[in-house]
Amino acid sequence: MYKVLLVDDEFIILDGISSVVDWGAVGTELSGTAENGVEALEFVRRNPPDIIITDIRMPGMDGLELVAAVSKEYPQISFVLLSGFSEFDYAQTAMQYGVKHYLLKPCSEEKLVEALTELVAEIRERDDREGFVRSIKLSLERVMPHAKEQFLKEFVTNKTYGAREWDYFKEVYGLPFQSQTVRLLLIELEGEHEYEHLFAVKNIAEDIFPNPLLSSTAGGHVLLLMEDTLPQEELFERIDMVRSTFMRYYRTDLTAALSEPGQLTQARRLYKQTIECLNHRFYLEEGSLITERDISIQGDADHHGFTYDEERLIMPIKAGAWQDAERELLLVFRQLGELRLDIAATKSYVIQLFMAMIRLCDPERMSGYLTQLTGILDSTKLQSMHHLVMSVAEEITRERYERNRNKQSQIVMTVKKIVERHLHDETLSLQMVAKEIFMNPDYVGKMFKKETGEKFTNFVLRSRIELALEKIRRSSEQLTISELAEKTGFGDNTPYFSKIFKRYTGYSPSEYRKAP
Repeated sequence: MYKVLLVDDEFIILDGISSVVDWGAVGTELSGTAENGVEALEFVRRNPPDIIITDIRMPGMDGLELVAAVSKEYPQISFVLLSGFSEFDYAQTAMQYGVKHYLLKPCSEEKLVEALTELVAEIRERDDREGFVRSIKLSLERVMPHAKEQFLKEFVTNKTYGAREWDYFKEVYGLPFQSQTVRLLLIELEGEHEYEHLFAVKNIAEDIFPNPLLSSTAGGHVLLLMEDTLPQEELFERIDMVRSTFMRYYRTDLTAALSEPGQLTQARRLYKQTIECLNHRFYLEEGSLITERDISIQGDADHHGFTYDEERLIMPIKAGAWQDAERELLLVFRQLGELRLDIAATKSYVIQLFMAMIRLCDPERMSGYLTQLTGILDSTKLQSMHHLVMSVAEEITRERYERNRNKQSQIVMTVKKIVERHLHDETLSLQMVAKEIFMNPDYVGKMFKKETGEKFTNFVLRSRIELALEKIRRSSEQLTISELAEKTGFGDNTPYFSKIFKRYTGYSPSEYRKAP
């Protein structure tokens, strides 16, 4: 839990925020309160919090002075500023100290919780990053060679590190070659193989290319990062030596992708370039050396492979919205068809989406769908994969639709029963009903309207009038109009009761009694 200090010179504000906010729900705990900046600063020095929520205008030391003092001694502490003044210069002054959250009083609980949630996420991210750096420093001497390899590998292959991390780690690992030109070689084994085969290729490549900056395995490939010191003809000859040597021992061919020369700090772009080259090996013979010049690229921009956020498909399937899910699948397969990626890469993307879809099912259904993976792997056309995936997606989506609909129907039935129990209670409201079933009022209202075709308020009014009609029909109950209003939830608002009664029946209560 992250500790929060609450500072305000108004006791009612301190007490209100302290009791209203669910601190634990956002990963925090209220460690203390203070009525002015001086008292708050003393508290901070005794027991530094992670977050300070403070008013700006306070006697003695105001909120901005508190921010300045705390930031100087405890720069890691985050702030949320509260003020009844909306002048921009207050916010601007706070921003100089890195304060991002400036809320006008009176602020809602939701706004304050939203600010706390964002700050907790930032602090956790900062703690994780700092924790990682500390762990690297502590074990640096013992794991230096491995850590250096891992850093370069991650720097090349993903977005774990950026310019800031590069500046730090190049000093730690003694990497003084920022301005030197490098090439990246990515090697893939054809056919089935074991990890020992990748290890063998790696060792062979290290013998033929001594002292590479990086030699590692990544994503089922062997990856070499080396300084661009060899003439191109000799470079190609050495790559062919790696292939022929491995072929001699293991009878398995290799395909290699070689990047263009580039700066070391551009290694990630060079890696993407080699991945793209390997994605085109389907259009070339096995055992090829592929460079950027060997692939045909349409348009002015390089392709970076297939990128798609699978949640765009999974969300409508979960919701049971088949038309939206169908539209997303059509988009996916149209993109794959236009990109003309390597067949294996295309199938891997389709399998990834297929697995994400069937994970929405129960284990038995998922097991049944897993048997259809062979259909994807054996497909010779994108269209056949399309039909198979589309069929499974429609089945799952429609099943989710029925499940969601049944769940909504059960919730609506519960809502109606609660209304029936509280019809006589004039405080009956959507908020009260939603609170009883621990759900959001807006969501309950929308679900009720979607399921019944009637607004919640109209349903309550109609139910109350039906109750009134029932009481009128009972000859033994000769209730007055005011008594009818009170017993049907209208309280002492008799005129409103009569108005609603006439709207629904066409008669006033008195006229209805006299009607034959």
